[in-house]
Amino acid sequence: MDFVGEIEKQASLLRSAALKAGPDAEVHTCPDWTVSKLVRHIAEVHTWAAQCVVTEPSSGRPEWPKAPRDWDEALAWWDTGLSTLLQRLREVPADRPAWTFQGPKVAGFWARRQAHETSIHRLDAELATGHELPSLVFDPEFAADGVDEMLTIMLPRQLVLGRTVEATGRILVHAADAGRTWEIWLAPGEQPVVTDVLDSAVDTDASLAGTADAVYRALWGRPHHAIVSGDESLLAALPRP
Repeated sequence: MDFVGEIEKQASLLRSAALKAGPDAEVHTCPDWTVSKLVRHIAEVHTWAAQCVVTEPSSGRPEWPKAPRDWDEALAWWDTGLSTLLQRLREVPADRPAWTFQGPKVAGFWARRQAHETSIHRLDAELATGHELPSLVFDPEFAADGVDEMLTIMLPRQLVLGRTVEATGRILVHAADAGRTWEIWLAPGEQPVVTDVLDSAVDTDASLAGTADAVYRALWGRPHHAIVSGDESLLAALPRP
């Protein structure tokens, strides 16, 4: 999967949507954010990730950068940070050791992480233009990978940050058009156990099912058409970024 190409494509579409919405438009999927805040956030994330790619794991977490507050300056600053990120991801071997906050300590981690970070925030920018549900549909394979990344990287990360799970039960997550299914075991105060399963008909306490695109959006707390059944409180108990 060409994650670097996906970052470049989604960032371009995010930028276009942000310009269309305008800096003062509300981003309803990110409470209390405006499009200006969204742009500054993604600019900071891209700039920071570019530094992470070339930081040895033993060096510790790179310092978080701060984007300019002025709209035009923030856009230009983002362009520079994004360009650096793309260049480094293309030049640095994916298996070279690099600082990461979770998962494998290699540079390639950041290609995947930023592909999904950028895609979800592209969706936020599209929604900020006034469309209830943008016509965009993420590719099933890419969206299913985003589901997997959320469940195996971002969900455990929330627990590291102190956001505990206070629920007990099993959740089935099924991305039908991608042919992928995950089972999540929840127990209070414990790390969720996530496994790939072959049978989407297994008996669980709750399920989230639909196209990979719909499930991807649902797990990130964005508007979606996925189907939730069973004990909905279990899905609500999943900590999200």
